[in-house]
Amino acid sequence: MKYPVLSLLVAFAMPSFADDVRSGGATTTFKQGANAFSQPASNLPLSERIDFSVGNSFFRNPWVSAPASTDARDGLGPLFNTNGCQNCHIKDGRGHLPEAGDDNAVSMLIRLSIPAMTAEQQKQLIMDGNIPEPNYGGQLQDFALPGVEPEAKVNIHFETHVETFADGTEVTLRKPIIVLSDLHYGDMHPDTEMSLRIAPPMIGLGLLEAVPASQLTAIAEKQTKANQGISGRANRVWDIKKNASVIGRFGWKAGQPTLMQQNAAAFNGDLGLTSHLFSVENCTSSQSSCDTLPNGGKPEVSEKILNFVEFYSQHLAVPARRNIDDPQVMAGETLFAEADCGSCHQTSLKTASIEGRPALSNQTIHPYTDLLLHDMGEGLADNRNEFIANGQEWRTAPLWGLGYTQEVNGHTHYLHDGRARNALEAVLWHGGEAKASKQRVLKMNKQEREALVAFLNSL
Repeated sequence: MKYPVLSLLVAFAMPSFADDVRSGGATTTFKQGANAFSQPASNLPLSERIDFSVGNSFFRNPWVSAPASTDARDGLGPLFNTNGCQNCHIKDGRGHLPEAGDDNAVSMLIRLSIPAMTAEQQKQLIMDGNIPEPNYGGQLQDFALPGVEPEAKVNIHFETHVETFADGTEVTLRKPIIVLSDLHYGDMHPDTEMSLRIAPPMIGLGLLEAVPASQLTAIAEKQTKANQGISGRANRVWDIKKNASVIGRFGWKAGQPTLMQQNAAAFNGDLGLTSHLFSVENCTSSQSSCDTLPNGGKPEVSEKILNFVEFYSQHLAVPARRNIDDPQVMAGETLFAEADCGSCHQTSLKTASIEGRPALSNQTIHPYTDLLLHDMGEGLADNRNEFIANGQEWRTAPLWGLGYTQEVNGHTHYLHDGRARNALEAVLWHGGEAKASKQRVLKMNKQEREALVAFLNSL
């Protein structure tokens, strides 16, 4: 048994128990169980928890079609993916692919685009990140109001392949393949690019927003100078409020700069709701229903509601780490470091002092991300660009809270499209810049693999 030796070595390197267990600094919650992702930041004053609760109500409750007596939450559709944020971010957690027998694709969506071919389209990339498919726009909507046809029906098939560990253990990996039927608004462009995305967890987003851009730039520079094959870069995306290109940090390819814009984009693309940031309905010229059906006002989501939802999404607490003094977990942490996983999944970041957000300010956090884009190889590629992110690049996903996924969401499906059915499968999909780390994992024996997974589940 190697655990006692590794435990002794790790004990000298690990920070104090109190610091290590509080992944979100003073915001960390010690709540466990199904509602572990739905808690307000622990250091949020009682005087501000009413704003959190109001934001939660607009995030959780369904929106309805207009006109309605519930005029604060009307204007849904006419084309949409869901009627409420909570339907995708289930219990503020992670979405999933359709299960056997499901007749819809709630908690996942499909991004659509076509290659930029003209000078005008190339210019459009600076502000929009990609060129929407002409008939269906930038996102497929598989729901619609009564009397309106949804854009299409989504079906998922799987391709599989086997990865083999050095000790002969085989793991079958699956890759989801999109199959669309019942296209109601004409044929798609022959060069349409599609990217399947599941909803990511909502925890700790305000802390990630509070990390200074200079810190992310410094991490990227350090990775490049190390010359070890890891070379992250920040996405450059359009900030509508600033009317400028800035560092992106939210979404699977870091395609949004702020939580305010991320939330407004989701209201528009997922629910068909307009706001002051996205004032145009999510219909194309092929879809006349946006012009003929009543709307919920202009805008349908008021700036006041957006502010409440922003406050809520900023202050969802990260749950505390568990079992950090378990010898198996400590051994797994050492193996994680030896495989150089921490080059991208950065252990610690520091938030800045944020005006009006004291609970999020000056916190040392442990998100296990650098928020940078990395080439993850052909296996994970969606072959779809998003601003400067290419078809093989993805933002490093935060790992905090990973071990709570089963109890919150009832599954352990990971990666951008939910293909990995557990943490080990997610590791085995790593390629590109992470290929060397994956090869180190493939050499691990059963005991070491179990230790690595135990560490990941302690986060």
